[in-house]
Amino acid sequence: MTLQTVILAAGMGSRLGRSLPKPLTTLTDGRTIMGQQHDNIRAAFGRDVRITVVVGYRAETIVEAFPDDDYVYNDRYDQTNTSKSLLRGLSSTGRDGVLWMNGDVVFDPRILGRAIALIERDESFVTVNTARVSDEEVKYTIDAEGHIKELSKTVAGGIGEAVGINYISSRDKKAFMRQLHRVDDQDYFERGLELAILEDGVLLAPLDISDLYAVEVDFAEDLERANLFV
Repeated sequence: MTLQTVILAAGMGSRLGRSLPKPLTTLTDGRTIMGQQHDNIRAAFGRDVRITVVVGYRAETIVEAFPDDDYVYNDRYDQTNTSKSLLRGLSSTGRDGVLWMNGDVVFDPRILGRAIALIERDESFVTVNTARVSDEEVKYTIDAEGHIKELSKTVAGGIGEAVGINYISSRDKKAFMRQLHRVDDQDYFERGLELAILEDGVLLAPLDISDLYAVEVDFAEDLERANLFV
């Protein structure tokens, strides 16, 4: 089975102050953020991995940079958040489980190596960092069995941050997509995961990558930090 992957790259990324889509931001090693993601995905899963990119703002610049990918266009990219972009991406991937990531995450390639065992078992997971808990980031808590319980920016008493690299199993995919369809346009996809946990009994494992780097590039200082690693 060929692994299905989705990269969310529809947003304008205005906080970084660049004219191009944020995933096309160049790192100090000469690659773009999305180029680094492609290298990491293929290093972990092979050249045949299927990469679907959800585009919106200046979509043609991403298509030109990565002509071999599959594409889904979110024509409401300026009115919706990641929940609706991800719904479009998942809808194009059939019944298989899907690995997805935000298009602005610069990360250690060993993260995907650590995820292989869970993906091979088709177990849903959220990649987390317990080394830091910032108020502005998506935080999480766990239940008594160690599964994700809460997952949002407003979580109180969060024990770590979600990194932005996740997997939904073939078993859980339908329920998750139903919740993504239901949530508000401005919700992040994490709201859909929370509802799937609460109402559908979806079990999400927290995959701890605290010893590895993963930087979601929202501001110039995030880019500076990401460039320290690549």
